[in-house]
Amino acid sequence: MFKQLSLSSLCLLAVVSTTQAQAGEFMDAAWAKQACDAWNTDATLTAGLMDTDGYSWIKNDAGRGYKLIQMYRTSCGEASKVQLNISLQGNKAMCNYGGATDGKAMNFDVDYLMHAKDTDWTCMGNGDFGCGAMGAMMSGKLNFKGPKMEAMKVMSPFESFLKLTGKVPGNKTECKTQ
Repeated sequence: MFKQLSLSSLCLLAVVSTTQAQAGEFMDAAWAKQACDAWNTDATLTAGLMDTDGYSWIKNDAGRGYKLIQMYRTSCGEASKVQLNISLQGNKAMCNYGGATDGKAMNFDVDYLMHAKDTDWTCMGNGDFGCGAMGAMMSGKLNFKGPKMEAMKVMSPFESFLKLTGKVPGNKTECKTQ
């Protein structure tokens, strides 16, 4: 029994260590790809941005067929921005690109640029009290440029997006420019 327990403990430690070693840097291009994939499995984001009280977030795209979300860690600066491209696919708001910024021009009538301190990204990603979408925007924990009234109309999906930043593993040890 003791040997089995020790072997099980060692296996668990190996899995945890491997997972931590595989986690890239928080908000680098590889992380953004994983965030894009996570977006597409979150029903609150894919379906909740279609029609909320008669308003469709995904269809407000300035006629381009997509919306952009760019974000970065404040301590790493704007050169470290990553991007998610969100578009209407079928009847869902789907992420079709996650990675380094791709040169598409931002239109702040429809697109979003966000940055925060690492401690605030962690707080929002954990969904901790005081770090919800509305609180983060109003308190300045989340620096935000884009259509704020639109974000307020889709507060539940916005909250899911902020929590998504905590679901995708990533170390906060160095800054990578994209």
